Amino acid sequence: MVESWATSPSGQALGIDLHVEPTGSGLRKGLTDALREAVRGGRLAPGVRLPSSRTLAADLGIARNTVADAYADLVAEGWLTARQGSGTRVAQRPVEAPRPASPRGRRASAGLRHDLHPGTPDLSSFPRAEWLKASRRALNAAPNDALGYGDPRGRIELRTALAGYLARARGVHADPDRIVICSGFVHGLMLLGEVLRNRGVRDVAVETYGLDIHWDILTRSGLRTHPLPLDQLGTCTDELATGEPDVGAALLTPAHQFPVGGALHPDRRTAAVDWARRTGGLILEDDYDGEFRYDRQPVGALQGLDPDRVVYFGTASKSLAPGLRLGWLVLPPSVTGEVIEAKGIADWSCGVLDQLTLAEFIDSGAYDRHVRGARLRYRRRRDQLVAALAERAPDVRATGIAAGLHAVLQLPPGTEQSVVRAAAWQRLGVAGLSSFRHEAAPAEPPLDALVVGYGTPPDHAWTSALEALCRVLP
Repeated sequence: MVESWATSPSGQALGIDLHVEPTGSGLRKGLTDALREAVRGGRLAPGVRLPSSRTLAADLGIARNTVADAYADLVAEGWLTARQGSGTRVAQRPVEAPRPASPRGRRASAGLRHDLHPGTPDLSSFPRAEWLKASRRALNAAPNDALGYGDPRGRIELRTALAGYLARARGVHADPDRIVICSGFVHGLMLLGEVLRNRGVRDVAVETYGLDIHWDILTRSGLRTHPLPLDQLGTCTDELATGEPDVGAALLTPAHQFPVGGALHPDRRTAAVDWARRTGGLILEDDYDGEFRYDRQPVGALQGLDPDRVVYFGTASKSLAPGLRLGWLVLPPSVTGEVIEAKGIADWSCGVLDQLTLAEFIDSGAYDRHVRGARLRYRRRRDQLVAALAERAPDVRATGIAAGLHAVLQLPPGTEQSVVRAAAWQRLGVAGLSSFRHEAAPAEPPLDALVVGYGTPPDHAWTSALEALCRVLP
């Protein structure tokens, strides 16, 4: 429902202050400028009905003609519309919707009141004190040669700690000698793209919905990407067997598909592994938020089904912070040497001190404690989101919420773009599901939805962010 607007007292209730001087020769210009800035800044949203010139003039204590002239100026400029019988309203001006955020946090959030883009954890909850303690212990215990250029695979302390953690927490078969530390998922994908290209691979299967930055990395490596269909059981990996004959790898998010949500069905997991075994292909498994599952035991990594055919990608970006720039690859024996060669003769990319600190953080149990605490906090936010939707927007259904740091809000047909525009006017950062869709995806009826990250806001801002979200939903 479109709200009406007036200054005092109803304008104050909406939090609008025009800052208009009540006297002087520039009164018309002052009123025009104030109204224009209120529209431009989102304080007057598209479709809002303004008070009549008589009402506003009485509220401000100025001549009616002054208000009528200001309205006319703004109608001529396209900021307002005026129709007989419907009054003066804020025009439905096109708004450039924000690009979808990478889960690795590569976007600018400047100017947003609330950032609900997916892909970033609550950075205010980073365990600074525990991390500092672990850093001191690690630095005191580090040998002098640890401060050199080092093994291109990364520090053995971290590779050993990760091998133990991934085995017990994610069901990954990990040998420290086959773990390579990298500076995040994107860096790891660049290394694998180079290796695949050198092996003669030309085509990589990807999921219908995902991140264009990942597809672009593969494209820059000289590889073509082919989207696989998606249904209620997840990505249709059985189509790998009947798809393009030149596909030599598949990039998947099997534990929690990004951004649609949901775990890959066991039959689809088996189909993917069978394809890789039969053809010699590789599965690139992005386990981007595997630690955050709320309603049952975590879904184990696909890599556990066949460590010889699956490259496992993990990072600290969701569990700790993307700014650490720490990720890891667990590699099949057949590609370990090639990835090490692609990375170079020394570990140029990952800071030794952060590697040693993370190793100590894991070994001391601090990492497990932090993840448990974060899981409880994010689950509480998810529950609050679902409850708010039930009360404030009953026509909107949240899906993909069994795990992760985001939810998919299914909207009434045909409303996605208008909701994204309304959010942009309110400086609320959200992303439409359609912006994550591969341009070559199979034709199917569009699904109108928002992808909402409930992990990003700090605790003190979560309630107001949720309120702002509910205001723009149909």
